[in-house]
Amino acid sequence: MSIADGSEGPGVTIDVRRGAPTDEELAALLAVVSQAYVGEASEAVADDRPRRSGWELSARSMRQPLRRDLGWGRFG
Repeated sequence: MSIADGSEGPGVTIDVRRGAPTDEELAALLAVVSQAYVGEASEAVADDRPRRSGWELSARSMRQPLRRDLGWGRFG
């Protein structure tokens, strides 16, 4: 990502808390962080498998319907 290609995204803000970095040091920092971000974004892959919801994991499966032909208890 560079300014030369004309694609200006949201600006980057750097807040220096200590010391007095030179312009070259800040440019080196931006180059390293930008390169690391591009590498991380290119390797990031989303999992395509559908995940089971919490409900699906905790809910029991439905039971079999009652067999009415057996009768009630031992009296059938």
